[in-house]
Amino acid sequence: MGYLNLCMGAALLALLPLTTLQAAGLEAVQAAPASNAAQAMMLGVTRAKERLVAVGDHGMVLLSDDQGHSFRQASSVPVSTPLTSVSFADSNQGWAVGQWGAILATVDGGETWQTQRLSSDEDRPLFAVHFFNSREGVAVGLWSLVLTTDDGGKTWMEQRLQPPEGYSRADLNLISLFADPHGTLYTSAERGQVLRSDDKGKTWRYLDTGYEGSLWAGAVLADGSLLVGGQRGTLLHSSADGNTWRRVPLKSKSSITAITTSGTNVVVGGLDGLLVESHDNGGTFEEQRTADGVSITAALFTSGDVPLLMSSRGVLPMASP
Repeated sequence: MGYLNLCMGAALLALLPLTTLQAAGLEAVQAAPASNAAQAMMLGVTRAKERLVAVGDHGMVLLSDDQGHSFRQASSVPVSTPLTSVSFADSNQGWAVGQWGAILATVDGGETWQTQRLSSDEDRPLFAVHFFNSREGVAVGLWSLVLTTDDGGKTWMEQRLQPPEGYSRADLNLISLFADPHGTLYTSAERGQVLRSDDKGKTWRYLDTGYEGSLWAGAVLADGSLLVGGQRGTLLHSSADGNTWRRVPLKSKSSITAITTSGTNVVVGGLDGLLVESHDNGGTFEEQRTADGVSITAALFTSGDVPLLMSSRGVLPMASP
């Protein structure tokens, strides 16, 4: 349960108690205003053109219009359960996902949100969402749950996965989504699996990394190669086709929870303040830790190429450019 207690909790998020949905009918309760909103555990962050948008525990949505130097809480969010990931198609249209299979949408840059989907029959949380444009998007989650939309989230269709080789069913937890500039989409998963889709989430094929643990984060580097990270300091770098993988040696055994890139700059974050940086597109890495050892849960480069770090204790102070 350590990863659940410190950051996202991926496969165990479904075990969170029902405290913020009413038992009768599972009616959603709106996120409450909080004076300490920027100190809530944040699990996802993205860019909506110039605005930065972060989501996290208790239905928290934070907005920044000064590239991460300050954040304010969104004015209206219809759930108070954890939100795990957020994606924007432009400056106004965005989507967030989380516990109870929730999918929320905004058309005003994250100021206000509406519910597109909320599952009342089972709690299969969604862990990641990615939109290619204002109409086509993908969300993934517990037990190989894959949802796609072609109409901006008005309708969501479940896509059934084939089981990985050697298994009788597809029941992996799909934990992150990341894409290349051409629209090829990847999700990192349990059992060392990375899945690839060339048709915007409709069908997938498995890329076996040779690793057997869970992979919690990933990114496509500037040269098209893949970088994924997971349990016990596991960081794997592959060729662009995903057929050949090598392990990046790290001294730390802290699990990796976030990877972000900007050009040839790469930042990898993890539990216990793990912070790994590369300035040559993953050729070499420098390993360090945050000052107070707080666990990093999400990361994003600002427009000034300064890494913005989210943590189990909220937004971390930004480093100087």
